Amino acid sequence: MATTPGPARVLRSQGLRTKARLLEAGMQVLGERGYRATRVDDVVGRAATSHGTFYLYFQNVGEMFRALAHVAADDMAALADELGPIAPDAGGRKGLRTFLGRFLETYERHGPVIRAWAENQVDDPDLISLGLDTFGGIASVLRERMDDAGVTHLPDAAVATTVLLGTIERLVYYATSRPLELDDGALLDELAGMLHRGFFGASR
Repeated sequence: MATTPGPARVLRSQGLRTKARLLEAGMQVLGERGYRATRVDDVVGRAATSHGTFYLYFQNVGEMFRALAHVAADDMAALADELGPIAPDAGGRKGLRTFLGRFLETYERHGPVIRAWAENQVDDPDLISLGLDTFGGIASVLRERMDDAGVTHLPDAAVATTVLLGTIERLVYYATSRPLELDDGALLDELAGMLHRGFFGASR
């Protein structure tokens, strides 16, 4: 027999939707104005709600950003965990291409947060540490995958890992921050081929 949700459950559901709406509005405003220029006024205006409602969930913009940053960090960590071995063959290239596609999707979803980290907009030590740990985790996995592939043509693995992650992150940043009118699939295919040859020993 169907049951009617109780008042407390309805309120919790409404609260979750309201918080999600505020976070979505916050992400939009961050993308337009940047972390330092975002104000509560901007967020509540975009979310079509009140200051009082905002302060039910967050003390300030910094706390809202912290919530967004932890979601971004979790998604980036999950992305790193999905990256399997990258052999210098067609299967390895396909796996790398899949990872790059997921990286692009994750960056598009959390771009304002990731850019705030990358551009040193954040001055909260805990959030700075979270950003460093997040990208450090991805770098560690990339280093492991190069080691697994038996890469010998790169003399300094630490430097190579930094270059690899920097290439991925900066190109994705560039592609998602301006209207390039390029096909994402073609862009990622070309990037996957270049990185596969340059960092994982694939032949042409």
